[in-house]
Amino acid sequence: MAHEITVHVQRKDSPDGGTYRQTFHVAYEPGMNITTVLQRISGHPVTTEGENVTPVAYDACCLEEVCGACTMRINGRVRQACSALVDNLLKEEPEITLEPMTKFPVIRDLLVDRSRLFKALTRVKAWVPVDGYWDRGPGPLTSPAAQEEAYPLSRCMSCGCCMEACPQYNDKEDFIGPHAVSQAILFNTIPAGQAIARDRLDALSGPGGIASCGNAQNCVKVCPKDIPLTDSIAKAGRATTLHTIKRWLGR
Repeated sequence: MAHEITVHVQRKDSPDGGTYRQTFHVAYEPGMNITTVLQRISGHPVTTEGENVTPVAYDACCLEEVCGACTMRINGRVRQACSALVDNLLKEEPEITLEPMTKFPVIRDLLVDRSRLFKALTRVKAWVPVDGYWDRGPGPLTSPAAQEEAYPLSRCMSCGCCMEACPQYNDKEDFIGPHAVSQAILFNTIPAGQAIARDRLDALSGPGGIASCGNAQNCVKVCPKDIPLTDSIAKAGRATTLHTIKRWLGR
């Protein structure tokens, strides 16, 4: 018989239901990731006790660490299911434990509602404003230096890892989260986004903005894209301070 791995899954049947844990045995294959493990469980949802159960609910899309949909807690650490390789996980623990993120409402099993994450991006207007979709000609030029500064920030996939690790991001506080701060700095950096830079600084200066950050620096440690989130937070602090002074002076 092929070598099997033991997988513990924290489950929840509905948003208002209680949590419970089920354990599955999955046949091992070299190069497996956690998404593959969940696919195997879905194809044969039978627990180690021989009980037939409903397939585990989880989110997945791109399967190449681009969309951010498959974020979950794996062996107690937040990460992407698609890039979490079983071979590496078994070096950490002899068995694998899968749990949903704790900072977002659980819809079912490992599937969470990340609406608050996307609403934060709306608050900081993390986009380039346009008033039509016709050809407007070439946009403003971006210097190589600005490109180098902006590119790392543009890699954000809104996965939620930084919020999961952030002690200030919880259901008792309205902190917008490191991702929104960094995206505001991104769009204020590139010339095409600077038309509404002041609006973004207003949002960062308001309730739940940069002042709510406790500078724990957990976010940058768990970011799967190695985004310099703490650099963005520092830039946001300086920018909002200057912005506030200018408003006091009526500028």
